[in-house]
Amino acid sequence: MCGRYSATKSPAALAAEFDAVDATGGGAPGADYNVAPTKPVITVVDRHPRDEQGTQDLDHIQRSLRVMRWGLVPHWAKDRSIGGRMFNARSDTVASKAAFRGSLARRRCLVPADGWYEWRRDGRAKQPFYMTRRDGASIAFAGLWSTWRDPADTSDDPATLLVSCAILTTDAVGQLTGIHPRMPLQLPTSAWAGWLNPDSFDVGDALTNPDPALVDDLELRPISDAVNNVRHNGPELLVAADRPEIVELDRTSSS
Repeated sequence: MCGRYSATKSPAALAAEFDAVDATGGGAPGADYNVAPTKPVITVVDRHPRDEQGTQDLDHIQRSLRVMRWGLVPHWAKDRSIGGRMFNARSDTVASKAAFRGSLARRRCLVPADGWYEWRRDGRAKQPFYMTRRDGASIAFAGLWSTWRDPADTSDDPATLLVSCAILTTDAVGQLTGIHPRMPLQLPTSAWAGWLNPDSFDVGDALTNPDPALVDDLELRPISDAVNNVRHNGPELLVAADRPEIVELDRTSSS
């Protein structure tokens, strides 16, 4: 699964990397070394642009960065609390789940990350690992998004519309199988356009387990269990566990 990750790149850097327009409107979160569900995150979407009257230009597609809340809230939900447990969607069942199948057909996104955290169980102990690309490039998680408005809100104010997302997960492949049986579904650059295409409703091929070669370039770094506390949020979380400054980090303080 993917319940924590690191995202520290600026919107400008991500816009260049994903060939996208920055549409975060100044609302992008800052560098976050311990992203957890319900936090705001930067995503990448492809949509038909609209004119001032709201009419879509179906002849063009624009790729943009958007801010969403991590934890998908379906449009039919009675309240937003459901999003707290819908931060992941299994790729093998997503097409049959009421909360996700509409988004799978029409609202797909990428969730850029520097890397993600996972815990390897060893008896009663759990060793956290940080998975990141050796070349420093972003990892593009396959995601879904949705919009929700409080049923008590009768306005059409776009500011009160909640836009939220979920990250797809799949069976671990390659070297990751030694850490955890599940992993976030990662998409290579060649698959981005097909996944994001707002006019394509069949993305079944993208839901299959990725080629193990896709994760060959990942570094699997054991780190301190300081990451277990979401209040810890700084670059020290990424340092290898054999560094004494991490091992001795005060677990009761926030960064």
